[in-house]
This record gives sequence, structure tokens and C-alpha cells, in this order.
Amino acid sequence: MKKFAFAAMAAALAPAAAMAQAVPNAVVVVVDSNKAGTECTACRTALAQLQQQAQSIQTLRQQLGTPLQTEQQQLQTAIDALKGKQPDAALQARITAFQTKQNQAEQQLATRAQTFERNKAYVLQQIRAKIGPAIDAVQARRRANLVLDAASTASFSPSLDVTNDIIAELNRTMTSIGTTAPAQTQQPQGR
Repeated sequence: MKKFAFAAMAAALAPAAAMAQAVPNAVVVVVDSNKAGTECTACRTALAQLQQQAQSIQTLRQQLGTPLQTEQQQLQTAIDALKGKQPDAALQARITAFQTKQNQAEQQLATRAQTFERNKAYVLQQIRAKIGPAIDAVQARRRANLVLDAASTASFSPSLDVTNDIIAELNRTMTSIGTTAPAQTQQPQGR
């Protein structure tokens, strides 16, 4: 009797267990978010502007460095000519002036590099803010229930790749990207 009751109870529960395990068919899409974040129209324009900023820093480095290098060589020649003797007041003044110019050039380059890094972070922040909603929109249109990034996927069929759809969505929703970060606000000093 116990066996019959157990069998009847198992038969009654079997459909419920099968129903609880039913999951929708997987609809998977893959996106190359790095490609999408660099190939949308606004992204390309912003990245080109960042490249120009980086090139201007390199140009400034050369413009500041070349005369300093020449002056350093001249000072070194003058110091070497002393053969271990102490430099006179005029040479000492030239050395001090050179060190001041060198420090000013380094400070100017550091400031430009910091500004460039802030600008780059600002561009990436804007792209990240739009790429998530673009992926969500394409996922909804494709009725996908799983989106994988191509960078973390070993292999996939090209038919699953929706990167071009993401780029098109970014082009539709993001017409421009600012390449100059807002000015940093001063933190109030604690008391």
C-alpha cells in the first residue's frame, strides 16, 4: 500500500516539477563593445580629437625639450671646462635659471597631461553611459535573453554578432561627445 501511495504521489508531482523546470529557449547575441565604443560616428570624432590633444602634448614636449637640451649641453660643457673647480657666480646663475626653466617645462607638461587624462576619462564616461542603453535596446528588438561580450567569448557564430546594430543605435542616440572635461570643482576644506 505504501508503494502505491508513493507512486501516486510521485505521479501527481511529476508534471509540477517538469513545469517548474521549464525555461525559455535561449536567444543569445554577442557584441564587441570595444568595437562599438570606437566605431560609432561620435566615438570616432571624439577619439580623433583626443589623438590631436595627445599629439599637441608631444609637440609641446619637443618644443620645450629641444632648447633645454641644447642649453643643458652648453652648461655641461662649461662645467667640464672648469675641471672640478667651483663655477663662478655667472655660471651658477645660468645653472639656476636653467633648473627653473626645466621645472617650469615639466610642470607645464604635467598639467597638460593631467588635462588630457581627464578629457579621455570624460569621453569614455560618455560612451559607457550610452553603450549600456544601446545594448538594452538591441537586446529588446532581437528578443534576446542573453548578451555576451565578444572579448569574453571563446567562439561564436557570426550570425549572433549584433555589434553593427549597437553601432547604429549609438549613432542614432549619441550625436556628439564632449572632449573637454568640465573644470574640476574645488573640494571644500574640512574644519
